[in-house]
Amino acid sequence: MNLILKYFLDLTDVQKVQFEKAGKLYLEWNEKVNLISRKDIENLYERHILNALAIAKIINFKSGTLVLDLGTGGGFPGIPLAIFFPEVNFVLVDSIGKKIKVIQEIAKELGLTNIETKNIRGEELNGKFDFVVGRAVCSLDKFSEMVKGNLKSKNENEIENGIFYFGEISNIQDKNILDKIEEYKIEGYFSEEYFVDRKVLYLNRRNL
Repeated sequence: MNLILKYFLDLTDVQKVQFEKAGKLYLEWNEKVNLISRKDIENLYERHILNALAIAKIINFKSGTLVLDLGTGGGFPGIPLAIFFPEVNFVLVDSIGKKIKVIQEIAKELGLTNIETKNIRGEELNGKFDFVVGRAVCSLDKFSEMVKGNLKSKNENEIENGIFYFGEISNIQDKNILDKIEEYKIEGYFSEEYFVDRKVLYLNRRNL
């Protein structure tokens, strides 16, 4: 929890409580459902919660923005972002039902009313969103192909509608999109060794 406070000084008391409680809830639920690898759960705040909040260093979503977290897994980056942006609406989607059920319980325990969950595959997704976020679901070119029809054309934020993705450029097979990707180095926001060479990749809607 101190790691979050190190980089985000203006959290409300409610947010502080939510981030603190999130750590305890993930520890409890991870004993029942494998949301995070057993060897990685001790690094929850660094590698999952703080990592997700790198997006909050890139963009300050406006109130009412609609964000899709596709392939959310254990709720990352969606749940940390939903805590950080209480006036932004998040839809967390995953094909694994037991993970979605846990996310629903965690969101309920945290009092997050800005989260909606869906237990479907990406190919079954309907609806339009301002942004799509994802983390190591597949290569970014495949991910972007899946969601390009789900992005709104009208921009409401300082950054154009598009995709924020935690992944590796080296995994991309369609080299045609390489020059369209903007890279944000996470080590520029957080000084921990874990973040060296880690990036958030951004593709705006017009380049999909």
